[in-house]
Amino acid sequence: MTGINGAQQLLETARELGVRICFANPGTTELTLVHALDAVPEIRPVLGLFEGVCTGAADGYSRVSGQVALTLLHLGPGFANGIANLHNARRAGSPIINIIGDHATWHLPFDAPLTSDIDSLAKPVSKAVLYLDSPDTLRDDVVRAYDLAMSAPGAVVTLIAPTDVMDAAPATGQNPVAPQSRKVGFNEVSKEEIVRCAQSIPSDRECILLLGGNALGEAAIRAAGRIAEKTGARLLMESYPRIANLGGDLPRLERLAYFPQDVLAQLGDATVVLVGAKTPTSYFGYEGQPSQLVSEDRLVSLASESDACAEALEALIDHLPSAAVRTVRDLPAIPPRSAELSADDIIEELVVQLPEGAVISLEGSTLGAPFFRQAHRARRHRVMTNTGGAIGQGLPCAVGAALGAPDARVVALQSDGSAQYTLQSLWTMARERLPVTIIMASNHRYGILQTELKRADVDLAQPAIEKLTVLADPKTDWTALAAGYGVEAVRVTTPAEFSAALRRGLELDGPLLIQAELP
Repeated sequence: MTGINGAQQLLETARELGVRICFANPGTTELTLVHALDAVPEIRPVLGLFEGVCTGAADGYSRVSGQVALTLLHLGPGFANGIANLHNARRAGSPIINIIGDHATWHLPFDAPLTSDIDSLAKPVSKAVLYLDSPDTLRDDVVRAYDLAMSAPGAVVTLIAPTDVMDAAPATGQNPVAPQSRKVGFNEVSKEEIVRCAQSIPSDRECILLLGGNALGEAAIRAAGRIAEKTGARLLMESYPRIANLGGDLPRLERLAYFPQDVLAQLGDATVVLVGAKTPTSYFGYEGQPSQLVSEDRLVSLASESDACAEALEALIDHLPSAAVRTVRDLPAIPPRSAELSADDIIEELVVQLPEGAVISLEGSTLGAPFFRQAHRARRHRVMTNTGGAIGQGLPCAVGAALGAPDARVVALQSDGSAQYTLQSLWTMARERLPVTIIMASNHRYGILQTELKRADVDLAQPAIEKLTVLADPKTDWTALAAGYGVEAVRVTTPAEFSAALRRGLELDGPLLIQAELP
């Protein structure tokens, strides 16, 4: 690799490790890296008009493909614009390598306007922050970043790339051998731990398997289904999974509820076996409500997020007795169709039309709750959710999913409040001609905030409350916004109009936004 600069060396090393995409919003300090992308055409550059689009798209790409995505961001302020979606990516265990251009090392002492403490910004959302201080060690630094990102269960790693190091050539005589990855895979759960787990499950109490992480892959869900058939155990998935396989002939999974009172009622006094999932915890602290929602004496851990969950579940089957009494839970009722368009109508039509192998990027409670109640009735699909709660993930994740799973139709179930955070994603969808169908639940309000306020017996009609939760003055015209970004769009107000629009969207060679007007 002699005769090349540090930027090209960085990208060629990433290419040799299998990296194939870079979501970028570059500036002056990244010019050498931008130029180097032309010399490494195997890495596809994708422009985002806002850094939060880049980081959210990298998250979506990594979730559906299982591969490392690069981001290319401009100094500390540019990186700061992308931190919210990196918070979500960190929670999801998405393998991402951020490349942040920095001032030349000799320029830093002069405290130029864009100089900032990138290290401190990056640490909270990164497993490691590596400063690329020499072209001679750059290949080793990139391999280390890749190994950390790809080691189970996956992680965000940040590289700080000074311009003078990117411009410089490595010393002559370096060995140009292919980089050797030493990523760490998922851990095997020992037989002793399997037996201990089986013995810790009481026979006189209902049992729940709570699945998360890689336990929401097909093999793990089928193994959990066999355990449920044998023992009568109930199958739940965590409230906000990174990516879950649902529908078709897969066993049905209940979704863990959101509010703590609902979780307590849902779990009752059952023993909860954690399989790739964390202990159920209240999303926020509510006065008079516990933060941990299952007591320690009713918790059993089979496998962590770093363990091979499917293999652990398979091994557990033989150590569990068959139950004489099985727990039977009624399936959620199929809601009746209405004359006016409702969230249930949207989900019912989506269940009917959703194509096999689709990927759903879900953000927002308006469509999220009814979707999870009925998802088991749809054809096989995968769904991504907002793992960290930072708003503005849904549209960028849909961008990344469409690029990471190019043969799948992507459906973004989106709310009109959260979509405002990263609506620039529409431009990238149009430019890349991505097969994304956006269903915009347009109720012109911050629905989850109003729900929380009503639960606290707050009058939503109070002037200050209304000003901070109602988005109807003026109402957002999503069809106009979409058209401005180059995305076809249609506004619907009835179930029949929505059905026709969805059919068109799922067949269109490119993106379509459906503004679904809801009460």
